[in-house]
Amino acid sequence: MAAWSKAMCSHLPSCFGYPLSIFFIVINEFCERFSYYGMRAVLVLYFKYFLQWNDNLSTAIYHTFVALCYLTPILGALIADSWLGKFKTIVTLSVVYTFGQAVMSVSSINDLSDDNRDGSPDNLALHIALSMTGLILIALGTGGIKPCVSAFGGDQFEDDQEKQRSRFFSIFYLSINAGSLISTIVTPILRAQECGIHSKQRCYPLAFGVPAALMAIALAVFVAGSRMYKKVQPQGNIMVQVSKCIGFAIKNRFQHRSKQFPKREHWLDWASEKYD
Repeated sequence: MAAWSKAMCSHLPSCFGYPLSIFFIVINEFCERFSYYGMRAVLVLYFKYFLQWNDNLSTAIYHTFVALCYLTPILGALIADSWLGKFKTIVTLSVVYTFGQAVMSVSSINDLSDDNRDGSPDNLALHIALSMTGLILIALGTGGIKPCVSAFGGDQFEDDQEKQRSRFFSIFYLSINAGSLISTIVTPILRAQECGIHSKQRCYPLAFGVPAALMAIALAVFVAGSRMYKKVQPQGNIMVQVSKCIGFAIKNRFQHRSKQFPKREHWLDWASEKYD
């Protein structure tokens, strides 16, 4: 089986000694990072000037969102390693991510009628509800794929391609920084454009819409390379295994606390009957 798998991988398309699939991954990462950092670049301004929140609330919600984006990778890693595998996890949560970006863009669309010449949002509660829904979906999406994409790229290489793998990660992180740099410059410029029929408002739909479009492109590019990818099946998450080992050790220790057993050097040694 291993020999067959290796033979199949050797027939995967390559370019200059690199698996062709990594180019789809690099483009996907560039677009995704553009989408994330572009949306984030104008988020506090959106809270303050569109949703009309004060500085304290705007800052608190912004940092809560960022913290959630760095917490959800734990969930993404668990899903990828234990159930879906990296490829399906990236695709599934990228759909969630794209939908979240689209919701954010829709949430910033104001009623530009004669009754709203001052540019203040009609039905503010609806705008807030849509915005929070979009941010939660974005946090789940970006956090879910964050731990998977780089590891998935590394899976595309054979054991004897260490040099190519190392260069890939350099290019990969270059795409991350390029996407974040360009989006941080471009998105505020888009936001500064004037939208409106009667009122001259800041164009948040455009500032959020372009990142949403880039995320849709990222998803489309990644799916387009599906047949070229080397897909490693899920083999279990190490965090789940460690948790089970700790639980078994504690349970085993308390079950035998009144009996004579050889002294263990470490309390985790109580799990040695089941775990290596």
